[in-house]
Formats: sequence, structure tokens, C-alpha cells
Amino acid sequence: MNGEDLIRRAVARSVHVAEVRIGRGVLAETAQVYARHFAGPALLLADDRGWDAAGPQVEAALTAAGIPCRRHVIPARPRPKPTVDLAKALGAELGPGDTPIAIGSGVMNDVVKYAAFMAGIPYMSVATAASMDGYTSAGAPLSEKGFKKTIPCRPARVLLADLDVIAAAPPEMTGWGYGDLAGKVPAGGDWIIADALGIEAIDDVAWPMVQDGLEGWLSQPELIAAGERSAVEGLFIGLTLVGLAMEAHGSSRPASGADHQIAHLWEMDDLHHRGERVSHGACVAVGALAVLRMYDWLLAQDLSTLDPARRAEAALTLAAKEAEIRDRFGAGEIAERAIVETRAKHVEGAALHARLTRLREVWPDLRARLRSRIWSADRMARHLSRAGAPVEAADIGVDPGNLYRTILKARFLRSRYTILDLLDECGLLDQAAAAVLPGSNRGSNRGSDQAGVGT
Repeated sequence: MNGEDLIRRAVARSVHVAEVRIGRGVLAETAQVYARHFAGPALLLADDRGWDAAGPQVEAALTAAGIPCRRHVIPARPRPKPTVDLAKALGAELGPGDTPIAIGSGVMNDVVKYAAFMAGIPYMSVATAASMDGYTSAGAPLSEKGFKKTIPCRPARVLLADLDVIAAAPPEMTGWGYGDLAGKVPAGGDWIIADALGIEAIDDVAWPMVQDGLEGWLSQPELIAAGERSAVEGLFIGLTLVGLAMEAHGSSRPASGADHQIAHLWEMDDLHHRGERVSHGACVAVGALAVLRMYDWLLAQDLSTLDPARRAEAALTLAAKEAEIRDRFGAGEIAERAIVETRAKHVEGAALHARLTRLREVWPDLRARLRSRIWSADRMARHLSRAGAPVEAADIGVDPGNLYRTILKARFLRSRYTILDLLDECGLLDQAAAAVLPGSNRGSNRGSDQAGVGT
């Protein structure tokens, strides 16, 4: 089944997305598409970069069709930060009867999505880059009081994506989208783990929407970097289907695992590199590679030697974890939210013993499932580099100490069970995190079994 058919089927299943129009020159259809789904005036919301890419064409098409519209354009430098406050500020620009049209990529789409949701109205998205997967997702990842969270809200009713515009986006933005899509590889592994341990079953609808086409969407990194339209179209279709999968599943589990937890910490720290705020997709690319290196390390272990009773006795209590959270995050909103998330997934004593017993029993099958699905870190590094995405932590201004600390903190950020939680419960997280660092012996030989597991 080709990409258009996959999108059509996913839209037919969607509760909120009514139309996705992807193709060359489709900006000329803006007015017809708008009229099919909306009535009344339009408020065009963009930053300078998004406006320059598509704003004049959208405005001209609506005006020619007699559809009243006005614009509100914010500066693109410094790069806007996806916050609840920015969403509220844009929402305040809405007049009676206005339909918001987000013109741009990740940040602009997310803040307009939330502004429209808070106003109780649908919105339209005009994509200008294949830079992230949120155009069709039912959530807006925004920071509020310093804590980044995905806020449930309705996706765009209509998504319009002109491939001529998207292929002409700055190559670095396409690289961010490639990095965001690459994160679905370790995210899939995290879901396999949660499924095998009876924590969160794989969704037979959402899983194939993301995982079945992933290999193909990531298969042409050089052509994606060059802006070749068919390759960029495949990338954009993949990102769009990921968003629809999140809506279908009711959470970001199909798209987000430990890689996003690592990335969100850097975003919450307002990470800058070379004078610019580091994008979400760039953070995810580096986070994904770090997690895949942990998978390489994990798959070289023999967890059938795990001693559940001994490990359960040695594991941290919830009180000890809360103390660690306050020590690592400091006082404040972020630490308190991390404690809430951690409480939701923490087990100890008999419950942890039972989980580790199950892990020991299913490990041969689980390891085989992971090996069949997970890319090696070396393979992913080559693809990220060829796509023009960041690869190493240093590429986004993160030093080894920061990377190590971020990995250890990331497990506290979400209640979602990932490889970080499995490693932590087995007493192996420190070793796996150290294996990610530059110069380490990463143990990427997946055919070997290392002794000593189960302490």
C-alpha cells in the first residue's frame, strides 16, 4: 500500500483529522481546502521563517477566494520556544469567528494547536518543513513552569503540505525531522519491553502505522538531505502517520520512549548551541543514538542469570527514589512533577520480584524480538550523518558529563516504562549509561553474553 493510501485510511479512522493534502503545488488549493471544512475569517499565525516559506501564497489564495484573513507574525529569532505562555498569547489574537491557520513547522503548530483547543475551535495547519511528527498528533508538547509535557488536545482538522515548500526548507530542519522519525526505532523497542513484561500491550492499530513503514522512510538519508522530493515525501508521510498513530492510540507511546525523555530534559534546560536554541528533532536524534547504544549494551547481556530475589532486595525504595529526584533536579516544579510520574510506575518488594522473575523467563524471546527490530547504534549513526541530522552529543553542545547525568535523570521524567526502567530495576543503569559515553567499550557485539548480571 502506498503512502497516500496509508494516509487516507488513517484519516478515515481519525476522530478529529478530516483531510490531509500532500503534494506539489497544493498551496494553490488553500482556499478550496479551507472552504470544505471551515467558515468565516481566518487568522494566519506564523513566525518570520514560516511566513516567508508559505504565508504570502496562503494569504493570496484566501483573499482571491473572498475569504477574509489577517496575519499575526512573530519573530523567528531567537527561535520561539514551545510554551503554554506563547500559546496563550497567540490565542489572545483570535477574534470572534476566527479560524486559526498555523503556517510553519513544529513550534508554531504546537502552540496554535493548544491555543485552538483552549478556545474550543478547530484549526488548520500549513506545514513548511518535514521537521517533526506533531502536525497530526493529538497532543502539544509544551513547557509550563519549566516542565515539558505533552498536553492532550485535538490535532489539526486539516493539514496542507506542499512538497515544493517542504523540500525547499533548510536542510537542517529536514534533518531534525529525520532525527524525530529515527527516534521511533528505540521507541519501538521500549514498547516491546513493556509488552513483554505485561506493563503496556502493543496496540495492533497504532503499532503498524509507525513500525511497518519505518525502515523504508529512513532508507534514503542522502536523498533526504539533498531535498529530493520523493524521499522527502516519504519522510513527511512517515511523520504524518506517526502523528495519526498517536491520536489513534490516545497517547504518545507509539512515537516516544527513552529517546524523547532524554531530549525533553535538554529542551527543559533550554539547551543552546552556537547561539541558537537546539530543536526538538536535534535533541531526539542524539537521544535516540544514546538509547540505541544502551540497547547494544543490553543485548550483549544474559539476563537469564538475573537473581530476582537478591535484586529486589537491593533496589531503591520509592522514598529513596524521591530523594534522588530532589537531589538531581533540585527543588521546584520539575522535581515535584517527576516524583508524581515516578510514583505511577514504581514497584518494589514482591511486585518487583515478580517482574524480574518474568523478565528472566522471557529474556531469550524478548532479546530475539529486540534484535529483530532494533537498529544497531553504528547503523543509525551512519544514517543520521547522511541525512544531515546531529549524531553525537557534542553536535548539539552536550558534553559527556551532561549526557551521563541526563540519562540517569531521564527515567524519572515520565510514567512510561522504557529501557531505562528495565536497566534501573536490574541494577544495570549506571553501567549502560557509561557505555554510551565517548571512548567507552560499548559492548556492541550482540552475539556475546557477559557474566555478572544479577547482583
